[in-house]
Amino acid sequence: MGYVERNTWSQLIASAVGTIVYLALVLPQVWSLPVGEIAWQWPMIWTIVGAIVVSIVISILWGIGAGMRDPDEEHRADQRDREIEHLGDRVGQAFMVIGGLAALILAMVQAEWFWIGNAVFAGFFLSAFIGGIARIVVYRRGMP
Repeated sequence: MGYVERNTWSQLIASAVGTIVYLALVLPQVWSLPVGEIAWQWPMIWTIVGAIVVSIVISILWGIGAGMRDPDEEHRADQRDREIEHLGDRVGQAFMVIGGLAALILAMVQAEWFWIGNAVFAGFFLSAFIGGIARIVVYRRGMP
């Protein structure tokens, strides 16, 4: 497994775990409080920051392990890696646009901040996660 593919896996793992943690913190409040009273801002900030940190740590530790196992392996992106990254970005970008449009519509109908913020969060998560899945599929099955 190459350097860029390992980083993609690290980002997928971290974003999935971060989103699960966020949902575990916020969803119980949805059932018991009015959405205007839900404490969602700081859990969202901390899970985003935490997912970024976890992704970096996983990537570093995985890279160290791979470097110890195969010190001659190339640790730079090549043309194929750049093309795969570009394809994953294009796939993921659609979900970021959908999240942004959802937030815009929610703002237009004057929805609660909770729904607007979570629409943007969902767009970012889906963009990162589905774009990462697309990259992994292309790494495993080849370019279309």
